[in-house]
Amino acid sequence: MQTPPPRLEIRNITRRYDGRLVVDDVSLRVMPGQVTCLLGPSGCGKSTTLRMIAGVEMQDSGTIHVDGALICDTVFRIPPERRQIGLMFQDFALFPHLTVAENVGFGLRTPRGEKRARVGELLERVHLSHHADSFPHELSGGEQQRVALSRALAPRPRIMLMDEPFSGLDNRLRDGIRDQTLEILREEDTAVLLVTHEPEEAMRMADQIALMRDGRIVQQGAPYNVYNAPVDRSAMAFFSEINVIRGTVRGALTQTPFGQFLAPGVPDGQEVEIVIRPQHIKIDFDRNGRGPNPTPQDGTPARGVVERARFLGSESLLEFRMDHDGSVLKATVPNVFLPKPGTVLWLMIRRDRCFVFPVRR
Repeated sequence: MQTPPPRLEIRNITRRYDGRLVVDDVSLRVMPGQVTCLLGPSGCGKSTTLRMIAGVEMQDSGTIHVDGALICDTVFRIPPERRQIGLMFQDFALFPHLTVAENVGFGLRTPRGEKRARVGELLERVHLSHHADSFPHELSGGEQQRVALSRALAPRPRIMLMDEPFSGLDNRLRDGIRDQTLEILREEDTAVLLVTHEPEEAMRMADQIALMRDGRIVQQGAPYNVYNAPVDRSAMAFFSEINVIRGTVRGALTQTPFGQFLAPGVPDGQEVEIVIRPQHIKIDFDRNGRGPNPTPQDGTPARGVVERARFLGSESLLEFRMDHDGSVLKATVPNVFLPKPGTVLWLMIRRDRCFVFPVRR
């Protein structure tokens, strides 16, 4: 059986502004019913990529395909209104002078009876049937977002482009609205490309994450793989706080106060960074002054002095001043653990949770 083409495919897209390369050779595939998050810091080219797919900007090179058919290159271009692509933005962009039902049905070009049925179906799915005759200013932010979703879905788009659509919502509402939105989009078998700068949102929503930096996609994959196999230090730091220990390679090994770490393939004399997340630092809770009994995986214990401890709700964050070089390492502990400043504890770092990256000059 022949594999169906991606619902959305962009190939080697580039875009320049005033000679500056804003989107640099970006390629991406999104299958029907799949949610892909284009994740990265502000200014990295995410929204520009979305605008080129939508057709409101032209790329300088590369092609865009929907269900295997070309919709845009540097010469041929299907206009935005004929691309069967839905758009959702942070500000919802509802028409204030139209009712909820009129907003949802605004883009439909079908007979009146079909339009009424489609609007009614969508409002029922987002639990807003009782607000059909209300105006946007009479709704909460979460309700307005559901109206915007219904309006975008009304023409049955094959692809939904979403640019930070939940960032304006209250934190209490955001998770529920996101989950409901995804459920509806998957029921419609819509391919979704979501732009966000929030790693937690990408991890929660995406089937695939494309991590973008300086106009390029630097890593793509399932959320688990992108988080647990970062391509470099910056990719790792984008998802969480990190600790960095520097060393120099000798014979494919790096000597540190926490023992030796393998650095295969790195030449002798190369400086490397050993990077570990705070939750993977182990603490000796016995406080016996002699250090814990480590397993081979834990490496060598190193002594640190507590500088600060804060309770963050589900965990405690501790900062240690390390004896060996005066550097500060951070560790997190589930629940409440708040030793006083000046408390001496022994730390170990799990080798299987560390990443070794060459220092780039």
